[in-house]
Amino acid sequence: MERPRVRVYTDYKSPYAFVANRALFELEEKEGVALEWLPYTLRIAEFMGTVEERTPHFWRKVRYLYMDARRYANAQGLTVKGPKRIYDAFYASAGMLFAQRNGIFRPYHDTVFRRFWNHELELDELSEISGVVASLGGSVRDFEAYVHGAARDEHDGIIDEAEKIGVFGVPTMVFNGELFWGGDRISLLTERIRAPETVKFALGSRQPR
Repeated sequence: MERPRVRVYTDYKSPYAFVANRALFELEEKEGVALEWLPYTLRIAEFMGTVEERTPHFWRKVRYLYMDARRYANAQGLTVKGPKRIYDAFYASAGMLFAQRNGIFRPYHDTVFRRFWNHELELDELSEISGVVASLGGSVRDFEAYVHGAARDEHDGIIDEAEKIGVFGVPTMVFNGELFWGGDRISLLTERIRAPETVKFALGSRQPR
């Protein structure tokens, strides 16, 4: 019998996605679901505006959000250092897809999150992401061929599909067409997995694979 599937949209430059990982992997183990990890690579300027447009109110909110994320991180023994600049995480997201197909997803996923939030990895440097792939036994040649070939169309298609069903941030989990945004909604997701017939809910025309 096929396990129930939960689609997880994530982004390596999101601290809240980082601190949600433990609960998601525990969910997979305890509830017997299969997690399908997909990139939703946040376009910072699109939802935060340009630096020049940001108000004092905005910066107070940002400082609070990082403080809040650090509380969750500290409880797990994780480190969250504020990003040094704005990043394009396409290479890291392509690595996520490549790693799943080559049997190195979990160590890749954990390494990229941990090293980025410790200021040990530049997400938008292909050579650095290739280095992570190589350190885990993956083929750099195959990974870089993927990056320069099919990765961009696949990556953008995943994001387009996500937005059609209502995804706007990370982490977002999708189960039976219902969206759950944020690590603090994993408990609600767990309830739905245990009693999937209690709600009939769908967004968009396509259901999670």
